[in-house]
Amino acid sequence: MNKTLIVTNDFPPRQGGIQTFVHNMALRLPADRLVVYASTWRDGSEVRKFDAEQPFEVVRDRTTMLLPTPRVTRRAAELLRAHGCSSVWFGAAAPLGLMAPTLRRAGAERIVGMTHGHEAAWAQLPGSRQLLRRIGAGTDTLTYLGEYTRSRIAAAVGPQAAARMVQVPPGVDERTFHPASGGDAVRARLGLTDRPVVVCVSRLVRRKGQDTLIRSWPSVLRRFPDAVLLIVGGGPYRADLEKLAAETGVASSVVFTGPVPWEELAAHYGAGDVYAMPCRTRRGGLDVEGLGIVYLEASATGLPVVAGDSGGAPDAVREGETGYVVPGRDRGELAERLVELLGDESLRARMGAAGRRWVEEAWRWDLLAERLEGLL
Repeated sequence: MNKTLIVTNDFPPRQGGIQTFVHNMALRLPADRLVVYASTWRDGSEVRKFDAEQPFEVVRDRTTMLLPTPRVTRRAAELLRAHGCSSVWFGAAAPLGLMAPTLRRAGAERIVGMTHGHEAAWAQLPGSRQLLRRIGAGTDTLTYLGEYTRSRIAAAVGPQAAARMVQVPPGVDERTFHPASGGDAVRARLGLTDRPVVVCVSRLVRRKGQDTLIRSWPSVLRRFPDAVLLIVGGGPYRADLEKLAAETGVASSVVFTGPVPWEELAAHYGAGDVYAMPCRTRRGGLDVEGLGIVYLEASATGLPVVAGDSGGAPDAVREGETGYVVPGRDRGELAERLVELLGDESLRARMGAAGRRWVEEAWRWDLLAERLEGLL
């Protein structure tokens, strides 16, 4: 791999899906061939501690939001030359990929831009579509998460850039997420032993569909009166969800854990019999699921999954094999699938095993990092 400058606004200790994606990929590439140029974060001491622990050099900009301004672009070009980098990897193509022509003139021979869910939203607006076209023209390769994001971004960047797109989605650490991850201990701690459990591990925001789960729960309870809905994660929607559970009359069978430490996340997946997150698209397609790595983490843990039909979420499910995709707002169909899975242990086992195999074959971090390394 050429020595590579990673230019990213999304890097830990700031938390989020893109941050986790970029960091995990970076850790699996040759450390002596990487330099990271990233924004800073709210707690400078935490950033310094994190950076010191990395196997590669991290250079922080003074701003908390890295944008393709003239100053930031000049700084990126200076770092490219100073460290002898001949490749550039934009952690998120939009908007940082607008720096590509300047970095090309500074000596970059290969430029790769990663796209995520927000670029698919950009593709729907005339002004941002034009910016995406410029980014596509300036890079050698744009990566995509799945067929949903590919189709929308390809329509915006034009046929030449679209022909150079390559799938590089986030991966799953199959050594962390596995069927023996500690779910029994979580069940015992929460008092859920010997009860059917549907688990949803996700940030609590409207798009994720935890409210649809709660609204569907009375139908599940009619078939399985002792069933529990385990909602794992934090977010601004929690108070509304708790109120909804009370109004729906199911509060006693809905358990909110709040945020859990990363090292306990896999065990919380494992505490469920079924994983469900009925995500839905909002705001006219601007608030959409890019992929839904949670479904793959649940599959790696050996659970059947029920996904919503928002954006790229269906790309993370093999319909009828590793789980089901339902309309994100259809609580009736959601309840039917949950009841079907809770009532059929052999079906759960088959789907869970199929999901585990799929992750091992196609979604491991090391396989995907090899693909990115080839592009660079």
